[in-house]
Order: sequence, then structure tokens, then C-alpha cells
Amino acid sequence: MSVYGDYLKSVIRTVRDWPEPGINFRDITPVLQNSSAFRKLIDSFVHRYQGMEIDAIAAIDARGFIIGAPVAYELNCSFVPIRKKGKLPFQTISETYRLEYGEATVELHADAFREGDRIVVMDDLIATGGSMLAAANLIERSGGHVVETAAIIDLPEIGGSERIRGEGHSVFAVCEFTEDE
Repeated sequence: MSVYGDYLKSVIRTVRDWPEPGINFRDITPVLQNSSAFRKLIDSFVHRYQGMEIDAIAAIDARGFIIGAPVAYELNCSFVPIRKKGKLPFQTISETYRLEYGEATVELHADAFREGDRIVVMDDLIATGGSMLAAANLIERSGGHVVETAAIIDLPEIGGSERIRGEGHSVFAVCEFTEDE
């Protein structure tokens, strides 16, 4: 967790029973609307990765873009979007992963990385870990090296962060929530 983790957790809004009964949606918009909180959020990632010779931040569509771009800017590295299928205009490689009901596919430009590039994968939240692992697989298939997977929020009871670690990737989350919080 970040040194700002408890503070940022207090700013994140929990919307109960959304989008359906029994789901506690963790809404990051209050963090984005609060300039001090947003700065602390971006600083949490920048301070972690400064000096680690990161070549790129690869952020997952779409909320990952919100944090990935400013972190890449601050680290003076490139920003690479990992998009939902059909959203990138050039030659792509794709990875399909399972959802609770069905599957989804993410894509990456085929020329996004050079062999050995050091990449941090970012998204807003880790739940099942499916999208994060799909992104990591794309990066490795393209020749990049995943330094770490990173998110604002981890939901450890769902098991995604454990699944990601089980696949050999390091996980960093600014804060975590349990189901009853």
C-alpha cells in the first residue's frame, strides 16, 4: 500500500447495490475531483517507480488511462493504451480472458514495445485479475518485461491479486477494500 493509501481510501466513494444488488461499487471519481487527492494518487505511483528505469506505462481501457498517462508523463516514459477489441487503428495482437459471464478481449499495437522494455501495467481496480493478466500476457508476447502490475484498488477477497502473483507478477495497489467496507 501507499503511504497515502488510508487517506485515498477515505476519499473513494462506495456505492452500495450498484450496478446490481449485492455489489459494492468503488467509485474513484471523488479522488479525481479533489486536486489534493488526485495528486497524492499519482504521487503514490510516481514515488514507487521513480528510479526503476521504466520504459512504459501500459494502461488498461478506460479508467487505467486516467492514472497511466500522468504517471508516464512524470516518469518521463511512454504511455501505451491497452484497448478493448476493435478500438486500435493499426496492426494489433489480442488476448481473450474470461469474465464471470462470458469473455472479453483486449488489444495492443503490435509495435508497442521493443524486446526487453520494462513495463508497468496499470488499471483502476483488481477484482478477478483477468484483464490485468491478459494485458501482462500481451506485453510479454510483444517482447516487453512486466515489472509490476499496479492499481488504485485491490479487492483481495475476490482473489485477483493472488491469481496475478500466482502467474509470477508482482502486484501493487494504493489501497484495498474488503467486501464489508
